[in-house]
Amino acid sequence: MRFEVNGKPVETTPAAGQSLRSLLRDEEHFEVKKGCDAGDCGACSVLIDGVPMHSCIYPASRIEGRSVTTAAGLGEGGAGGAGHLHPVQRAFVDGAAFQCGFCTPGMVVTVSTFTDQQLSDEARGDLPRLMKGNLCRCTGYRAIGDALCGRVNVERPVEGTSIGKSVPAGAGERIVRGLEPFTLDLATPGLLHLGVLGSPHPHARIRSIDTAAASALPGVHAVLTHLDSPDVLFSTGRHQNRTDDPDDTRVLDTVVRFRGQRVAAVVADTVAIAEAACRLIAVDYEQLPANFDPELAASPGTPLLHGDKGAESGLADPAANLVAELHGEMGDVTAALTAGHAVVRGTWRTQRVTHVALETHATRGWFDELGRIVLRTSSQVPYLVRDELCHIFGLHRSQLRVITARVGGGFGGKQELLTEDIVLLAMQRTGRPVQYEFSRADEFTIAPTRHPMRIRVAVAADADGALTAIDVDVLADTGAYGNHGPGVMFHGCNESLSIYRCANKRVDARSVYTNNLPSGAFRGYGLGQIIFAVESAMDELARELGIDPFEFHRRNVIIPGDPMVVTDPDEESDLLYGSYGLDQCLDLAEAALVRGNGVPAPTGDSWRVGTGMGVAMIATLPPRGHFADVTLSVDAAGTYSVGVGTADFGSGTTTAHTQLLASAMNTRVERIAVRQSDTDIVAHDTGAFGSAGTVVAGKAILVAAGTLRARLLERATALVDAGGVAPVTSGNAGRAAAAVLDERGVTVGDRLVTFADLLASTAASEWKATGSDDGTPRSVAFNVHAFRVAVDTATGEVRILQSIQAADAGVVINPEQLRGQVEGGTAQAIGTALYEEMRLDGEGRVLNPEIRNYHVPQFADVPHTEVYFADTVDAHGPIGAKSMSEAPYNPVAPALANAVRDAIGVRPSELPMSRDRVWRMLHG
Repeated sequence: MRFEVNGKPVETTPAAGQSLRSLLRDEEHFEVKKGCDAGDCGACSVLIDGVPMHSCIYPASRIEGRSVTTAAGLGEGGAGGAGHLHPVQRAFVDGAAFQCGFCTPGMVVTVSTFTDQQLSDEARGDLPRLMKGNLCRCTGYRAIGDALCGRVNVERPVEGTSIGKSVPAGAGERIVRGLEPFTLDLATPGLLHLGVLGSPHPHARIRSIDTAAASALPGVHAVLTHLDSPDVLFSTGRHQNRTDDPDDTRVLDTVVRFRGQRVAAVVADTVAIAEAACRLIAVDYEQLPANFDPELAASPGTPLLHGDKGAESGLADPAANLVAELHGEMGDVTAALTAGHAVVRGTWRTQRVTHVALETHATRGWFDELGRIVLRTSSQVPYLVRDELCHIFGLHRSQLRVITARVGGGFGGKQELLTEDIVLLAMQRTGRPVQYEFSRADEFTIAPTRHPMRIRVAVAADADGALTAIDVDVLADTGAYGNHGPGVMFHGCNESLSIYRCANKRVDARSVYTNNLPSGAFRGYGLGQIIFAVESAMDELARELGIDPFEFHRRNVIIPGDPMVVTDPDEESDLLYGSYGLDQCLDLAEAALVRGNGVPAPTGDSWRVGTGMGVAMIATLPPRGHFADVTLSVDAAGTYSVGVGTADFGSGTTTAHTQLLASAMNTRVERIAVRQSDTDIVAHDTGAFGSAGTVVAGKAILVAAGTLRARLLERATALVDAGGVAPVTSGNAGRAAAAVLDERGVTVGDRLVTFADLLASTAASEWKATGSDDGTPRSVAFNVHAFRVAVDTATGEVRILQSIQAADAGVVINPEQLRGQVEGGTAQAIGTALYEEMRLDGEGRVLNPEIRNYHVPQFADVPHTEVYFADTVDAHGPIGAKSMSEAPYNPVAPALANAVRDAIGVRPSELPMSRDRVWRMLHG
C-alpha cells in the first residue's frame, strides 16, 4: 500500500483491522496521539486529502493513494517555508492555548481547515459547533477560543523581568507541531506488548490458572500469574511517606476484589496477540460474597475484603472494612445545636467521577547499556515510583531508573503505581523491552476514580449570625483497595472546616472498602466533596438568618491570628498564614457579581434566575514533608542548566521554574535549559501533586540560584581586583561598589567579566550548585467562586450566565498561565457539578466506560469565567507565590448548587445536578 504523509511517500502493509492512527504511529508519526480510539476526543485528528478526520476510526486499509497531513506537516510549504509554524500553530502558541498539550496537535489540525470568516470575532459564537469533535481536559477552552480569534496572550520579556509576565511555555512550538514527546512517543527496537486478563467477578479466590493454551500461541513470550508475583504488599497510591497509604495490594493476587482486577498478564509481540492469549487462559474461581454499598461496609456480617491483613498493612480495622477513620470533638456540639438560634441539617452525596486525562496510563521499559532497568512512565511521581518498585522487587535504587516525559494530564490520577510494576515483572521474566498502555475503557473500569462520599452536616448560628456549631459525618467509598483512602478522608475534613471560626466542632469520618473499583487521588483531594456539603449548609444557614452569604462568610471565616482548627485546639501544625487574601477574594467576587457581566438570561416563563457563592481554603502543600532537590550550572555562553525532578503535566511548573531562575540570575528564560523528571538527574523529588511543583521545587531553585550567583559575583570581583580583566570602555574609572550579573556575565565597575572568563579561571565544579527544600512551613490559599444561573423549570436545564472566581495565589508568576489553571479547574468542576457521573449497576460494573457516554465538558459547555487575583505576598512561597492547581476546583460545585437553590427554591443535595435530577427536584 502506498500513500503520502506530510508530502513524503510511505509504502507499508497494514494489519487486518488496523486503524490509521496506529499505522501512523508504527511509521513513527508520534504527533498523532491516542486519546480514546473511539472517535470521541480528536487527539488523533489528521487531514486526509485536506479533510479533517479522526484517524483512530479511519480504517488503514482505505488510505491507499491518499495524502495524510499531521500536525508536524502543517507548516511544510506554508508561511515561512518548511519547518515553520502554520498560522494556526503560531496562534496557539501566542494565545497560550494549551496546558498539557496532548490534545493540541489534533486541535490545530482541525482548526487549520477553518476559514478566516469562521475564525473572526464575529463568528466566535459558532466555535462550539466547529470544535465539538475536539476535547480539552485542561484549559477550560477560553484560551483556545482566544487563539482561534487571533488574540495574543503571551509576552516575551527582556532579561530579569519575567516575574509577573505571561511568558510562553518553552515547549510551545514543539507542542503545537506534535513534536514534544509524551510517554510513548519514541521508537524502541524489539518492543513486546503486555495484555492483562481482568476478573469477571467482583470478589473471588483463584483456585487454579491454566496458561498452557495461551503460552502456546505464536508470538507469546510469557504468561504471568500470581505464581510469578513478589509476595509483597504495597499501595498503588504514592506519597513521600509510604505508610500514608495502606499496604493491601499485590502485583498479582490470589484474591480479586473488583471486576477487572488483574488476574494474569501476557507478554507478546503485539497487543492483539496478547489480548488473544488472555482469552485462552482458563481460570477456576471460587466466587466470594461481595458488598457494593458503603453504608453496609462496617455492618456485622458484611463480607470482608481485607480481613486477612495484619497491623503491618496500616488499616484502621480490617475486620470492619475500615481503611481509616477520624473522630473528634471540640466543645459541646450537641448542646450548641440544641441552643442554636438557627439550625440547618442535611445530607449531601457526591458521585464517582474519573479524570479523563487524555493520555492514558502507560509504561515502557527497557534495559540500558549497563543492564539497568529503565522505565518511562506517565507519572506525576517518578521518584516515588522508583522507590516503591525497589521495595516490591528487592532492588537497589542504582538498578532502576524512572523517567517521566511530558505527561498528558494528571489531575491526581497519575499519583498512582498502575502500570509500572507489571511491566517490570514482565521485563524480568523476558529480558526484553515491554510496554503496557491502558485503553480508554481501562481508564474507566480499572483506574482509580474520585471518592464518592455521603456527607451529613449540621450547623448552627446565634441571632447575630455567628457560627455556634459545625457537625460533619463523612462516609467515603474507597472501593476495593485503600490507595489514598486515609489521605483523602483526612484532607477533606481539614481545610473545609478549619476555615471557619467556631467554638463547637465535631467530625466523624470513615473511609470504607467495597467491591467497587478503587478510588484514589483527584484534584482537590477530598476537599471538593466535603466543601460541597459544608458550603451548601452554610448557604442555607445564611438564608435562615436572612443574611447575605458574602456577609455571613465575612463574619465567620478565620482571619490572621485565629487558629486553624478542625476539632483539636491543641494540635500543632506547620500550617501558617503566609499571607491572607480571603477578604479580598470575597470583595472581588461580590463586586463582579454586582456588576453583572455575563450573558443575558433566556426569555420565557419557565426560566428562573439565581445567584450563589462558595469559599474554599487549601494548604499550599501536603503535610509531613514534600522534598525537592535541584542542580544548577552555567556554561561559557551564559546558558544555565537546571535539573529538577518535577514532572510537567500541564500545570506549568516548568515555565514557572524558568521564570524564577531567570529572575534570580537576571537573564532571559530562553537562556535556561531544563532537565526534569528523571531519577538520574537529582537525588529526590517527592513529585508534582498537592500543587507542590511550583512552590517546593521553586524554592529549591532559588536556593541553588543564590549559591551560584554569589560565587559568580565573588569570583568576578576577585578577577577585577587582581587586574586580570580589561575595562569595557576606554579609560579606567575603577571598580564600582557593586558587581552586577546579567546574561553577558558580571560587570564590576567598568569591567565585564564574561562567563567564559569566569569558567576559565577556576575548576568547572565551582560553577555548579545545588538547592533543596523540605516543604515546610506551609501556607494556605483561598478561593471564592460566584455564579449567576438560569434554571428552566420545564426541563431542568441549568444555564450559567456568569461565572466568577477570585483567587489568593500570592505573587502571580505568570498571569496567563495562572488564569488558565483557574479556568481549567473551574471547567473540570463544572463537569463534576452538572454532567459527569460514572454509573455502576450495583454489582460493580461500570455502565458507561467511554467518553461519549460520560459527558466530559466540551467547548459549548464551559462558560467564560472572570478571574481575579488578590494582592498578597506569601511569606513561605518562592518570591511570595502560592500554589494554585487544585484550589480552583473546590468552591465551584457548592457555588453552583447555591445559585440553583436561589433560582428554584429547592436545595440540590446530590451531584451531578443533571437536567433529569433538577427536573425531579422540581416535580418529584
